[in-house]
Amino acid sequence: MEPDAITLLARIAAALERLAPPPAPPPAFDGARLFRHDPGDDRFHAAPDYGLPLDDLVGVDRQKVRFRENLVRFADGLPANHVLLWGVRGTGKSSLAKAAFMDVARAAPKLRLIEVDRDRVEALPALFDQLRGRAERFVVLCDDLSFEAGASAAKALKSALEGGVSGPPENVIFVATSNRRHLMPRGHAEDRGLVAVAEDAEEEVSVSDRFGLWIGFPPMDQATYLAAVTAYAARHDLAVADLDRRALQWAQARGGRSGRVAWQFIRDLAGELGRTLPQ
Repeated sequence: MEPDAITLLARIAAALERLAPPPAPPPAFDGARLFRHDPGDDRFHAAPDYGLPLDDLVGVDRQKVRFRENLVRFADGLPANHVLLWGVRGTGKSSLAKAAFMDVARAAPKLRLIEVDRDRVEALPALFDQLRGRAERFVVLCDDLSFEAGASAAKALKSALEGGVSGPPENVIFVATSNRRHLMPRGHAEDRGLVAVAEDAEEEVSVSDRFGLWIGFPPMDQATYLAAVTAYAARHDLAVADLDRRALQWAQARGGRSGRVAWQFIRDLAGELGRTLPQ
């Protein structure tokens, strides 16, 4: 090759090096316990500790015990299952996951929680490989998971949970919340033909089999709803004479009873009484 050509190629290579973005620094998990992963820049953004105490969640005692014991086993390095928290909206699935994590993490300094976006499930296999082998133990949380886009996201999640030839990372468990036990989208037919739709449905339903632990959250009855309101009011010293009546009227206006509706009523009541509440 002519010397001039070699010089030119060297200059081109140097220019490309200058244009290339610098490599992302290795992730650091020392400064926080909760993080959010952004697959766009492959960075982990620290988040403040979740403030809701686990004891404040009312009406889900069975769910709290079962989820927490699985999490304690994982934190202790024992076998534990991926978890699907499923049920009607507003029953405390996401709150339980984060509150139980904080409760267990206080005695487990290596435990971390990473929240991922449900629309970026395709990035999970790469994320799991990135976490594999680290000293920390990771709970990867995906809130309101479903497969609106079809089977491609389901295949990515199955790949992450199964781990390919290397197997799933020993230091990672995946926790998903969903309104649907089988994670199926509402409108699934599209215009793709019955065979293609059936294959996609089979792919998506099979993902739920990868969760070793299913924990259901049924609708909240009136007694449990009022117990939640009473507990919240007592904890935050919000005393009114007609608490139950007002709470039921609030639920009727919202069209249903749930832990979320109970907390929203308490926030409205606290505002009326001029009191502050934790976020």
